[in-house]
Amino acid sequence: MNITNNKAIKVYFIGLVLCFITAASFARGVYQTDEGFLAETFNNAVPKSKVLWVKGDLRHSIAEILGHNYLGLRIRYWQQDARTVWILEEIGKVKPITFGIVIVAGKVEKVVVLAFRESRGDEIRYPAFTRQFKQAQLEGNQLDRHIDGISGATLSVRAMTVVVQLALYLEQFTE
Repeated sequence: MNITNNKAIKVYFIGLVLCFITAASFARGVYQTDEGFLAETFNNAVPKSKVLWVKGDLRHSIAEILGHNYLGLRIRYWQQDARTVWILEEIGKVKPITFGIVIVAGKVEKVVVLAFRESRGDEIRYPAFTRQFKQAQLEGNQLDRHIDGISGATLSVRAMTVVVQLALYLEQFTE
């Protein structure tokens, strides 16, 4: 091999590495702020937030749904008429994903990925995936339907599924 070929190979590999780094960074981002999601959901008339204190049996049930202990002391939610909005986080692979969940009369109206911090799995944010949750409700502590996975996004799918289950479960403790 001559020097020209070695340079070409180095340039090729550097370009390949940059492509992977760039592709991974596209998955990360804040797609919508919490405030923007609340304003959109409540037509700019956002009600005052309410709080559920996480203690006793509720703490235990939350841990069963999530598959790990919940570290917070409270969970904030917003409610107006039959509509309740939850902004919850769950770990994907190693970093938290922030979700906005809208529930009306015990059924999911909408699920949105507000912030995604992982390098892979952001396909869960697209309507083609989130549509599966529309009108979902709980049967016991499980969703009433199967949620199809996405190859390469298994942990992100799991995070969204348990967060939706959690929001539906918590709904029964609201005022």
